[in-house]
Amino acid sequence: MQLTQVNPTQDQMAKLKTYPKNTPLVMINIIKFKKITENGNETGKEAYARYFRKAKAFVAASNAKLIWKGVVATTVIGDTENEPDMVFLVEYPTVDHFLKMVADPAYQKISNDRTIALEYGGLLACQTLK
Repeated sequence: MQLTQVNPTQDQMAKLKTYPKNTPLVMINIIKFKKITENGNETGKEAYARYFRKAKAFVAASNAKLIWKGVVATTVIGDTENEPDMVFLVEYPTVDHFLKMVADPAYQKISNDRTIALEYGGLLACQTLK
């Protein structure tokens, strides 16, 4: 697997918009940091930490919550050459809460820190099974 994607494509966003309405959404974030950002004065981990601090207010305003966050200790099954650095789960009340958050111009201003920080920023929209 080549880890290059950081931001969603238009097709991916269109598919997300078909997620069942009024249904909770859990976003699984799979993060791999750049060793150094393009400007060369900070690590991807440092730039992402800044983004994460700023993003907390937007997540809270969207009535979402961080469920779990952790660093990857080792890959037991999978690609050990490109293993992620961090994984975390955020639950949103509905897909519309998430979409409204990422469309907010103030959020979009801080999202550049995420973009410059990451080599890979996987985001999986998941529906809880009952």
